[in-house]
Amino acid sequence: MNAEEMYQEVILEHYRSPRNFGVLDSPTMRVRDSNPACGDVVEVMINLGKDKKIEEIKFCGKGCAISQAAASMLTEFLKGKDIKVVKEVTKEDVLGMLGIELSGIRLKCALLSLKVVKVAAYAYLGQEAEHDYA
Repeated sequence: MNAEEMYQEVILEHYRSPRNFGVLDSPTMRVRDSNPACGDVVEVMINLGKDKKIEEIKFCGKGCAISQAAASMLTEFLKGKDIKVVKEVTKEDVLGMLGIELSGIRLKCALLSLKVVKVAAYAYLGQEAEHDYA
């Protein structure tokens, strides 16, 4: 088994048994988006602790193995980290988690969960900043 086949197996494992899949009651943040080109949908819910660390993170949605595996891997990576870390996560980080070369249309699948998480984090951090100056 070569490296690409191994990564494909990891992607399929995350697709079949996604980590952090589900719904949170009353999350601190909740954002949903879709990729109209292929129909992928990802919704991310985050609860923060008092220390601004991601205490709980869940996602739900539907779509191809790439989009769902990327969401599973990303939520697993972010759990326990400070919300500000989300600003530092790059597309290269997510693509590195997946470990395979992707075509242009598949890039949108892979990066949908990153977009959703970033929208949630920036919205929260913006609200937090507004309260600091109020």
